[in-house]
Amino acid sequence: MRFVILIVGIAVLFVLNLFIGSVNIPCADVWMVLTGNADPASTTSFIVLGSRLPQAITALLAGAGLAVSGLMLQTAFRNPLAGPSILGITSGASLGVALVMLLLGGTIVAGNFAWNGYAAIITGAFVGSLFIMGVLLLFSTWLKNDLMLLISGIMIGYMTSSAITLLNFSSTAQGVHSYTMWGMGTFNGVSMDRMPLFAAITIVGIIMAVLLIKPLNLLLLGNNYAINLGLNVKSVRNRLLLSTGILTAVITAYCGPVSFIGLAVPHIARMIFRSDNHRILLPATLICGSVVALLCNLITMIPESGVIPLNAVTPLIGAPVIIYVILRRRR
Repeated sequence: MRFVILIVGIAVLFVLNLFIGSVNIPCADVWMVLTGNADPASTTSFIVLGSRLPQAITALLAGAGLAVSGLMLQTAFRNPLAGPSILGITSGASLGVALVMLLLGGTIVAGNFAWNGYAAIITGAFVGSLFIMGVLLLFSTWLKNDLMLLISGIMIGYMTSSAITLLNFSSTAQGVHSYTMWGMGTFNGVSMDRMPLFAAITIVGIIMAVLLIKPLNLLLLGNNYAINLGLNVKSVRNRLLLSTGILTAVITAYCGPVSFIGLAVPHIARMIFRSDNHRILLPATLICGSVVALLCNLITMIPESGVIPLNAVTPLIGAPVIIYVILRRRR
């Protein structure tokens, strides 16, 4: 029954994201566009099909991907405050974008090929994320202790933040402004032309996570117990890092460093379903992630207020959840 309610919630929020936006459009006009009865070249069609629809699909997929990444990391490291940004993968994407915007002037040149504008930003973010993910996979072959790997990820995050600070210090005011705007996060960065690639990579990452349901349940028992039951903990950890890295890399590349969804949503799913069984918890987290992301996107698009930065909204939902988790654990 709870799953049904959440799925209905996704459907309702998805529709609201199409009908409500920063530009006031009568519901009848939106309905005509959705049913194909409006002029495809009209401004209304462009807003609904070219902006609101891809934005809603992006929120649906990105919310699910970030939430399931947070769940996997919290289970693997047995830490309720672990999230996609904790291992430095998000910081790697931020460093890649900083290098493109602040050092290379927004253009990447490789031989006879050149990328500029949005394509360069996505390329920089994706390469930066994959680089950090590769470093973490390399560390995971040397470090047998999950806590040491977690600390290594945090230290990598600090080093990338230091590099970003230096780049900001030596950059122009325009470069700093552009980088700051990207860092605020948005679900409006994926057009319908870019959607197939974004959706394909995100869905692959989610499928990889779903295939880890049974190993994640075994990891709840502790590494030693899981090993005694025949689980290859090292292999599971590498597959988990790969899935998390892919999801975090592609979502951060297209949407910016979205905060709190990966950290807070797994706890929301636990509170709703009161279960640690990943056969229930992982699908619940996927659905809750989409619900929260669609809700946050809807709030950013409140009519006649302009577009509110996404990272100004996500903490309003995520931070109280984390505070509640901390206080409950203290009791």
